[in-house]
Formats: sequence, C-alpha cells, structure tokens
Amino acid sequence: MIKTLEEAQVAVVGLGLMGGSLAGALRGKCRSVVGVARRAETVTAALARGLIDRGTTNLAEGVGAADVVVLATPVRVILRQLDEIGPLLPPGCLLLDLGSTKARIVEAMERLPAHVQPLGGHPMCGKETSGVEAADPNLYRGRTFILTPLARTSEAALALGRSLAGAVGATPLVLEAARQDALVATLSHLPYLLACALVATADTLTSPDPAAWEIVAGGFRDTSRVAGSDVTMMLDILMTNRAHVLKAVTTCQAHLAYLARLLEDGDEESLRTSLEAIRAERVRMFP
Repeated sequence: MIKTLEEAQVAVVGLGLMGGSLAGALRGKCRSVVGVARRAETVTAALARGLIDRGTTNLAEGVGAADVVVLATPVRVILRQLDEIGPLLPPGCLLLDLGSTKARIVEAMERLPAHVQPLGGHPMCGKETSGVEAADPNLYRGRTFILTPLARTSEAALALGRSLAGAVGATPLVLEAARQDALVATLSHLPYLLACALVATADTLTSPDPAAWEIVAGGFRDTSRVAGSDVTMMLDILMTNRAHVLKAVTTCQAHLAYLARLLEDGDEESLRTSLEAIRAERVRMFP
C-alpha cells in the first residue's frame, strides 16, 4: 500500500548535490530520511550538515525498509542500479530517479519487479558545483520537477511523487519520456555544449594575451558558467540523449551560420532585423 509522504521513510541513494539537497529539503516533511552513499565520508558529512536522519554505505540496508527510494546518481549509474535495487525493495515501494534523461531509464524501469512502483523524475535545477558540500535544501524551491510515470505506475504512486516534489518547493509537471528528452536537449543540454565551446574559443583566441582575464565581462562569466559542471554527469546525459542533442546542435549551427553570413556580407539591415527579432523573442520568453 502506498503511504503518504508524512508517513514515509525516504531513502536517497547518492548524496551529491542533487541527492543531498533533496534529502535536506525532505527532512521534517516525512517520517525519516536515510542517506545511502558509496563513501563513509559522504555519509558523515551529510549527517554533520543535518541533511539526513541516518546513513549507510550498504544499499540493501539503506533501502530495505523504505517506502520511497530516490536514485540521485548519474544517469548510467541509475541504469545499472535499477537491476540491482529492484529485489531489495519492499512491496509497494515508490522508486523515483532524478536522472536528466528519461527514455532509457523508463525503459529499464519496465523490467523492475511487479511489487515496485516506478516513476521517472527530472528536477530542473542544479549548480555547476557538485558533491555533498554543495548541497542546498533550497535548491528545488520554485523549480519545475518533471515526473514521467510508466503505464504500470499507479495513481497513488504518481500522487506521492507529486507530493514529494511539492514538499521540496518544486512544481510537478507530468511529461512522457520522449517529449521531455527532446525539450531538455535544447533547453538544458545544448547550453552546456555551447558554454564549453565558448570557453574553448576564448582559450584559443584570448588566453595568449595576459590582459584577457582582466577585462573578461559578466556576459562571458554568465554564459560560460555551466561549462564548470561535473563532466561525468554531463557525459551520461549527452550519451543517453544523443539524437535529440545532435538535432539541437545542428539547428543552432544553422542559426549561427546565418548570422555569421550576414556579418560577413556586411548586410547590416538584415542583421539588425534578425537580431531584433531574436531580442523580441527573448523578451517574450522572460518578460
């Protein structure tokens, strides 16, 4: 039977930025929060910061009595963990993940034992820093929390997922896996590659001049910020969403090539028209 969040023991597997932040945000809103991490030092740090009620490095011990289990590890780690964790969970347990891509995770969740209630999840938040030291219980506040139920996911399990998202200050949004992967490829994963390309360009063209980093502007800092994201996490995201990301990259290249061609031709009128249209769209997106 699915419990309410207030009645539930929640186990968070992975106590980095996302997992540690979620655990801290859930404390006091559920019966207890158990943290599971590979390293004892991470568990100790999470306890010291008040992010969890108790912790362990033993997966079976951490999830064996849980009513909700949240997998807060990199995407390809989640894919490996799903095969291992299913038999360890009690009947009726809600298994939620925080992976940034969903199609392959939801496909793997179909193979979970029948007594487990699976639910894909992707909170639209994060930082370029990582680790339990970067955890912030307010990280989810005011953000969208995408939920991707399977056909086998019960209404009660989905309601519990909604309740969890709301408890950490997020707004739940239900989307199918393919739709969410296509959207985040452009709105989240492409910006990472663009930031990386910007940093690489600046390194090539300006790093030989020692004045470069004395005059670097806020626009460069803001635009390149996400290039500092954890590489392992981002590789998992890119490699499990390749088709959608490559489509976004190709489209972006076409737009950039068009603007570059107008500049090369000295076509100021057309360039102004294009830039003003883009500016108007940006203002419409974020009024």
